[in-house]
Amino acid sequence: MLSQLHTAAKVVGIKQSKKSIRDGEARQVFIAQDAEKRVISPIYDLCQEHDVEIVEVPTMKELGTAAGIAVGAAVVTVTE
Repeated sequence: MLSQLHTAAKVVGIKQSKKSIRDGEARQVFIAQDAEKRVISPIYDLCQEHDVEIVEVPTMKELGTAAGIAVGAAVVTVTE
């Protein structure tokens, strides 16, 4: 499932993901389980409100690598 992130249309990060979810562009949201809860909690709430699928990933490093970036990522959102 993570392999799709490298080539999928996506946004990386909390702010961009929030905007994408609110705008109805998000198809699927990947969230790193080791990210700070206060940071990712609003993403969980938005996903529930907008009926967006959540996929949990063990680490920020793993999520960042899957998304094709050189640093860890708390949230990566696959867009339409």
